[in-house]
Amino acid sequence: MKVFVAGSTGVVGRVLVPLLLDRGHEVVGLVRSAQKARVLVDFGAQPVVAEALDARALAAAVVAARPDAIVHHLTALAGFTNLKRFDEGFTLTNRFRTEVTDTLLAAARGAGTRTFVAASYCGWPFARVGGPVKTEEDPLDSDPPVSFRQTLLAIRHLEDAVMRANDLRALALRFGNFYGPGTSIGKDGFMLELVRKRSLPIVGDGAGVWSFIHVQDVALATAAAIERGAPGLYNVVDDDPAPVSEWLPALARAVGARPPLRIPAWLGRLSVGDGGVTLMTKARGGSNAKARRDLAWQPVYPTWRRGFLDGLGLPHAQRVVGSAGVSQGGSAA
Repeated sequence: MKVFVAGSTGVVGRVLVPLLLDRGHEVVGLVRSAQKARVLVDFGAQPVVAEALDARALAAAVVAARPDAIVHHLTALAGFTNLKRFDEGFTLTNRFRTEVTDTLLAAARGAGTRTFVAASYCGWPFARVGGPVKTEEDPLDSDPPVSFRQTLLAIRHLEDAVMRANDLRALALRFGNFYGPGTSIGKDGFMLELVRKRSLPIVGDGAGVWSFIHVQDVALATAAAIERGAPGLYNVVDDDPAPVSEWLPALARAVGARPPLRIPAWLGRLSVGDGGVTLMTKARGGSNAKARRDLAWQPVYPTWRRGFLDGLGLPHAQRVVGSAGVSQGGSAA
């Protein structure tokens, strides 16, 4: 199968492109520069240079490639660190989720492409009512924090566009919080630096539930979606949604840091805003049952408890994660 990958040299793309090639697919990767193009050439893929937000150039690139499948993994979050200015940090990513999604879907039709796979998000967008773990059938938040609203609108736009694309086999993969090499929860990632400095506290009761996914499992799920699965929405997360009060201390232990501080919600609002407090205290996680069943996908890291030890790209020997029953060096206790 010939696959056009937008986001081919990003955190996911650098794992996904070699994986697709190993599985016998031909890959055409969208890049912004000749320097990025060399990365794809080294992988064995074919680069095409165009600006993603130049709709005419992007559409022409897709039509010229005439791919069997298009993958949309474009984001722009490398410098994102400020939860108080959440929408501001997601401005470019939100344009990718809206403008570029529309351009790629229109180009898919012009190129005769049959499969379209786009990256969405699973977690805080869910309505903050009911149980802690949600399925694809559960509603999204109708009243998100003010600083999150434009980002949720962009997520809705992407998912609605996919669901309306009845003439294509179109899938939106709702990924959990990324961790692993190249991510914020990976070697040299800003969240790990905050954890080491005890600058990422547990806010309030820390009852907000997060779902995680390793970047290797992101790539595997994307490949599975290209190759099989009915159109629709899929939560692509590990098996172990957990509250902040559980996973954040475990992450600290995994990287040899002291336990995170605890601060009241009112103080948390001063540092991370209402949205950040919501993430820490009220967020919902996601169930991966549909993705496991319908995509025949199995994560390499079924739980972050193992992944935080073995999958961050750090030196192997770390402190014990006692609550996970894992000994130093990452072997089963």
